[in-house]
Order: sequence, then C-alpha cells, then structure tokens
Amino acid sequence: MTNKLLMNLKIFDVDIIDRSGAESLIPTQEANEIIQGTITQSAVLSRGRRLANMTSSQYKMPVLDMLPIAYFVNGDSGQKQTTKQAWDKKFITAEEIAVIVPIPEAVLDDSEYDIWAEVKPRIQEAFGKTIDGAALFGTDKPASWRESLVSTAETAKSLVTLAAGDDLYDKIMGEDGVIAKVENSGYFVNGHMADISMRAKLRGLKDTNGNPIFKSDMQTSTTYSLDGSPMNFPNNGAFDKSKALMISGDFSQLVYAIRQDITFKLFTEGVVQNTDGSIAYNLMQNDMVALRAVMRLGWEIPNPINSLQKDKTKRCPFAILKSSGE
Repeated sequence: MTNKLLMNLKIFDVDIIDRSGAESLIPTQEANEIIQGTITQSAVLSRGRRLANMTSSQYKMPVLDMLPIAYFVNGDSGQKQTTKQAWDKKFITAEEIAVIVPIPEAVLDDSEYDIWAEVKPRIQEAFGKTIDGAALFGTDKPASWRESLVSTAETAKSLVTLAAGDDLYDKIMGEDGVIAKVENSGYFVNGHMADISMRAKLRGLKDTNGNPIFKSDMQTSTTYSLDGSPMNFPNNGAFDKSKALMISGDFSQLVYAIRQDITFKLFTEGVVQNTDGSIAYNLMQNDMVALRAVMRLGWEIPNPINSLQKDKTKRCPFAILKSSGE
C-alpha cells in the first residue's frame, strides 16, 4: 500500500488512490505537526539553521563583507589611523512546493482506513526530497534560487576527489582533505552529510593493526562521526552520489526561512491537468475530491568575510568528497 501511495504523490500522474483510502481528510490543526515532519524528513532543513519566518516573498540578509583593521601607533605622538567595516546583502527568495492528491468520493465513503495517516508521511517525504535535491544538487531548482551547495563548493575548488585505491582516511582527515578545505576557508566543520554508500566505506576503515576505526564490536550499533562532528545519511532519495559522496561543513552557514507553512485545501470542483495540458480528472464529473498541499520557503549561504580567507571566490563553508568515477 505504501508503494502505491508514493506513486500517487506525483502531481500530474493519472493514477489515483484506490480503495485503500480513508474516512477523513486533513484537519487544519495538523499544520504545525506537518511542518516539523517535513523538517525531519529533509536533510537540509534538519541540519541547516532556520531563520525567522519571512513576512514577504523576499528576505534581505546583511552579510559582513569588510573587516576593520587595527594599527600600531608610532610613539607617544603618533597618529591613530581610521578603518571601516562594511556589509553586503543577500536575498532569500521564497518559492512554492506543492502536491495534489485526488481521491474518489466513493472511496472515502466505503473505506475503513485513515487515508490521512497513510498519506501524511509520504507528503512529508516528498517535500523533503524536493527541498534537498534543489538545495544540495540543483535538481529542478527554481530559477530564483542560488546555485546549489555542491556547485558552490566546486566553484570555490573546495572539493576532494576519491579514486579507487585512495586512502579514504587521508581524503577526509588529512592536510588537504575535506575537513581541511573548510578550515582553510576560515570555518570549522560541525557536521557531515553523506550518501548511504559511505557507511560501508567508513565501516571498512582500519587502523595500522587491522582493527576497524568505526566499529568497536559486533553487538552495538555503529556511531558515525568524523573529528567529533556528527554524520547523517539522508535516505529520502535526494542525495546524488554521482555529484558528491559526502558534504562536510559549517551548517550554521546553510540558512533557510519559511514564508508559508504547509497548508492544505480540499477541492470538490475543478480539473487536474497533465503536463501537456490535457485533463486528467474533472472533479465534479468524476465524483472526486482533490487535496492540495502547499508550502513556500527559500535558502541561502551567507558566507561572510573572515580573517583567514578574504577572497569570497575562494571562501566556502562547505567541502565535498567526490568520486572520480573509476
């Protein structure tokens, strides 16, 4: 049943929810619970820093762009020099994410199941996957959104390539490893996000005596962390290991703001169209209802100037480990 529901969350599919439906639809008091569920399902929202909710479609964020400089005074009668500090501005633009779930009225009448309890986790997962794919890898990202996190790291040359036979430990922890790339930009790594295939790679790491680094025994579960920073492995299908095996960085520099929490509206009339403009369902004619879920949000990487790396083209709070494809 869960697999069927996953297919049914595509907006323009011609499939509908069959008779595994339910008696009731979405009550409005579910909104707060749903937005928290989406944050949990999204690696970007759970790891990033949430700003205050947006009051308009665009959020202007001041970012430090020039540091003050202090000088020695030359003797008792030396002149004190002046300095200045400056701020740049970045904008977070809210874009809309939505999904429509069409349901026959007869299914609602006849079903003994709670369709909302079944669909709700799938909506959360679908929203989380869409957000992560766009922010991390640029997958179907809105034109108004900034370049993806991975593209940003690549532009700043903040990446390490892992080829067959390479020392994984050195590629992550070494002087020119992923963590060092972030530190060279003036940031400290406070988290790692990785493709699920990295779990096996890390479990296979051994010390000089042949003992596993991440696995102390075969009974307890493995705790994954690197240099004291926690790791998480998104499993919503958004992580693209062809573009990055792991993303490390200062995740306080991944900020997002929500313009509109998830809201739901039930339609009893209207049409649902396919992408080619043809009508998939006429709700009145087909005796159907359609549930629409919508949220609006945006994100940014502030990346303010710091004393270690003043060149913004070389400064990035994130670094990626990428496969060479061998």
